Amino acid sequence: MGLVELIPQAKLAGIDPISEALQDILPLLVAGRFFVTWRLLNYQIYNIFENMAIDEAVFQETIKNRKPPTIRFYGSHPAAVSIGYFQDIRKEVNIERCRIIGVDVVRRITGGKAVFHFDEITYCVVAGAWEKSFPPNISETYKIISQCIVCGLSSLGIKAHLAQTGRIASGEELKSYCFSVPSKSELLVKGRKICGSAQARRREGFLQHGSLLLVFDAQKTASLLLPERSPDYWKKLKKSVTAINEERVSPADAQDICFALKNGFIKELGIELLEDTLTAAEENLKNELVKKYIGAYWNMEKGKRAYNK
Repeated sequence: MGLVELIPQAKLAGIDPISEALQDILPLLVAGRFFVTWRLLNYQIYNIFENMAIDEAVFQETIKNRKPPTIRFYGSHPAAVSIGYFQDIRKEVNIERCRIIGVDVVRRITGGKAVFHFDEITYCVVAGAWEKSFPPNISETYKIISQCIVCGLSSLGIKAHLAQTGRIASGEELKSYCFSVPSKSELLVKGRKICGSAQARRREGFLQHGSLLLVFDAQKTASLLLPERSPDYWKKLKKSVTAINEERVSPADAQDICFALKNGFIKELGIELLEDTLTAAEENLKNELVKKYIGAYWNMEKGKRAYNK
């Protein structure tokens, strides 16, 4: 219900609706961030190759056509490991183990480290450089998006905060794994990392996506990455990573979590989200990009060449 529809009801309750509304919206009006409509692609499950192709298709089409920002939530099935653009897959992923247990492996266009997509929700934010909600640099964009997620998690009873500084991985840590070490402005709950994010940025805009764990299986996660680690390390990893349903008395399902996250973005950024679907152009581009993400060259060789430059 919009402001216009609420005015008669507010008057009946003896409230000055204009005065009350201005108290809430004035800071957003000053910031130039009120009543901006963004697109919401609500939670759906695809395989990891389709998910990466959709993210990139939305990114390309947003920049090409100067479209409003998009927020997307999704899951991946079957389970998958995604690696950062610059990682060397042969050195950091146990490819044979993934093959044996049916875990897909894909390279992202974003940086960062490996993520195990299993019992998790991935968010994606795409915006052009003309969008005033975000500054033109990686770290400040990270911070703003993290604050939106903090707001969403708070409505689920989870008190998260931003890491103030990044931490350098020690020799004992699994350096290939995104969640093993928090970066600055990533999210912690009681000192344990709950969300890992990565970004791709061009002059015309950016794409940021990140994984929020529902549950965390340290042993299975470590078994899919290199170098191999002992059971003692699994226990250590478990102490540094947490998940949404480990922080709640009763588990929340994916739809409830996405609803909370959506409202976090709305509240923090002063936007309206309109649920929609992919455009025909995005759908066609996604179908073409899937071929890249499935291909051996992109996954096996592309990052290796970038890594060795």
